[in-house]
Amino acid sequence: MKKVSKILSAILMLAFSFALMLPALPVGATSSAPVNGVERARDGVNSINDGNQTDLMASVRFILNTVFIVVGIITVIVIIIGGINYTTSQGDPGKVKKAKDTILYGIIGLIVTLLAFSIVTFVLNALSAQ
Repeated sequence: MKKVSKILSAILMLAFSFALMLPALPVGATSSAPVNGVERARDGVNSINDGNQTDLMASVRFILNTVFIVVGIITVIVIIIGGINYTTSQGDPGKVKKAKDTILYGIIGLIVTLLAFSIVTFVLNALSAQ
């Protein structure tokens, strides 16, 4: 039960960190013609930055790349800590299981980070291409 609460608190802390780093979304960016989601997002970006889309997109890319680099470094550190715990467990089944779980969670975190980076890069490229 303690492990679940630690994982939940880590997820909530990460979510709040992302919420603080992302810029505010525009309110009331409307158009008379029906538009798809990409056009609506582009209109919102242009309304925030008075039509100068490149500066805002560059800022968003920089912030997100920084966040992904930090999260990637943290996951690699978690994997290294799990490896150190595994080698120093001296065959104790409880310590071995804890170390293997730490390594597994680090690998899962790294995979989630890479997938999130791929999705965000795809969306930002779609927004800036049109």
